[in-house]
Amino acid sequence: MWVIGTCVLALAIAWLGHWVYRWRNPKCNGVLPPGSLGLPLIGETLQLMLPGDSLDLVPFLKDRIQRYGTTFRTSVAGRAIIVSADPKFCHFVLQQHGKLFESWALDTFAKLFAQEGKASLNVTNVHKYIRGTVLKHFGVEALKERLLPLMEEVSQATITSWLGKESIDVKYATGTMAIEFSAKLLFSHDPTQSSKKLGDLFSSFVQGLLSIPLNIPGTIYHKCLKDRRKALSIIRRTVKDRLSSHGRLHDDFLCHVMQDMSKEEFLTEDFLVQLIFGLLFVTFDSVSTTLTLALMFLKENPRALQEINDEHESIIKQREISKSPITWKEYKSMPFTLQVIHESLRLGNISPGLFRRTKTDVEWNGYTIPAHWGVLIATSALHLNPETYKDPLTFNPWRWKEYDSDVMLKNFMPFGSGMKQCAGAEYTRALLSMFLHILVTKYRWTNVKKGNIRRNPILSLGDGLHIKIMDRSRNLFSPFGVISTLSVIKGSYSTPSPYKKKTSPIIRIEI
Repeated sequence: MWVIGTCVLALAIAWLGHWVYRWRNPKCNGVLPPGSLGLPLIGETLQLMLPGDSLDLVPFLKDRIQRYGTTFRTSVAGRAIIVSADPKFCHFVLQQHGKLFESWALDTFAKLFAQEGKASLNVTNVHKYIRGTVLKHFGVEALKERLLPLMEEVSQATITSWLGKESIDVKYATGTMAIEFSAKLLFSHDPTQSSKKLGDLFSSFVQGLLSIPLNIPGTIYHKCLKDRRKALSIIRRTVKDRLSSHGRLHDDFLCHVMQDMSKEEFLTEDFLVQLIFGLLFVTFDSVSTTLTLALMFLKENPRALQEINDEHESIIKQREISKSPITWKEYKSMPFTLQVIHESLRLGNISPGLFRRTKTDVEWNGYTIPAHWGVLIATSALHLNPETYKDPLTFNPWRWKEYDSDVMLKNFMPFGSGMKQCAGAEYTRALLSMFLHILVTKYRWTNVKKGNIRRNPILSLGDGLHIKIMDRSRNLFSPFGVISTLSVIKGSYSTPSPYKKKTSPIIRIEI
């Protein structure tokens, strides 16, 4: 009996050894890029999750680029992936989308954004329809005709609601603003009609991205899935109501898409729910994180703050009626604001990168990438490349004056690139610009608390940025006019308030 047991054990060890060897040396009709696939099944997932405590690249990327070069192989969550920070290769991948490469996502993303329906979809047709429809409702023409004043209005209402509060969590508050505004445009969502805030649900959802996909109570991923279901149920409730009433009472994105249901067979109830969920997601984190970083950077750079203030003051001074709504021409006359937004997006690197997958064996620079392997365009590494951006970790919005469109095309991809560029890119830039326009022309802010920036690998702001908002006109035209002027020069000044008894506490006036 012991002989049989020994033989079985020996066979098991041999099989395991062969399996490990095949894992570490996958089949390839050529030479694989350098790198390691790590441990079987786990790969190098744990190393990827090691956080970095700054805006710099996560240790995983930084170490491997130094060791293997700008293009290397690895494995994350059991998937073989080629990671690249080579601008030429990344541009090649994006140019060959639909030919040599196709859209793809890690299992975590795939499950979180999975289409619940079982229908087989023509991806090309679906993407073409979605892009066209989103551009129609949120693109340049829509911004010109109706969205800019609405963005100005919601920015004004949001910041006004912050007055009188001792501390505002910028990321949370602006994320709530962005998602509720988008939800109203998408499906006329009324936040007062739901016990759960979409902003809270999406905030939890974002934290679960790139977490280890273990659906066990107590894990981040489990809570992420739970809050995703709650967000989907809010959207589904509206979709069901619209379908039963034929959606005739609203003039929003959902209503217009429902009119196409008889023309496009993929436009099912499940598809509409997932589509709206996805559009809300791309709005939520990009707007809130970029605005938080922009306010953080501007407060730390008085020269930049003064220049963006002067730019927006100039716009108002040139108006015949100072309080008239923003126009498209005025929006396009904010070059420095756009530079601040670009620099915040570059340093923020909100997304870890763009995922693609090879459709066939791909030859590049002497290496072969096997068919069906994943490819990660490491946009964070592109955005922090010292060969493209001098002092890449320094906030320098003026650097954008030097770059032409070709440099930006190959080295700056916060919204993707080419035909797969986010159709809502201009919408996001416009919302960011309108918020900054209202903030710098009508208000002032002081920092109350600032968290530590971390990457793991998605950017985390820790405790975030907490600020206190003050009405600018009240400061400039108050009885403390002279003191306020001094505050501009010296930063702050303290004096007893004349509106209270002499025993009142000292108040702090800042501009």
